[in-house]
Amino acid sequence: MKVDKKGHTTIIKDTKGDIQLFLENITNEYHNFKSDNLILDVSHATTISLANLVSFKDLAKKHKKAKKSLVIVAENINFNDVPDYLHIVPSVLEAHDIIEMEEIERDLGF
Repeated sequence: MKVDKKGHTTIIKDTKGDIQLFLENITNEYHNFKSDNLILDVSHATTISLANLVSFKDLAKKHKKAKKSLVIVAENINFNDVPDYLHIVPSVLEAHDIIEMEEIERDLGF
């Protein structure tokens, strides 16, 4: 797990390729990241499915309740099948764009 903090956003990159272990590590260390917007980069995982990513549901809802954004970066996912409670994008740049849009929405009171 590689952690990189830029401003109000923390990028956490999976380095092992094990999604469940990655989720456990983030959950255990959540107290360190709860005040930041999060980008979870699992794009280098060799075998990843939408079912793996749905396991981030509780973490995503908890983070949204704290008025922060959580975006997952993953490749080879059918983005049309992604549930509404998850933000999954194909690149880190797009993840930053989503966070920026959500911050503007929060500032406007949406």
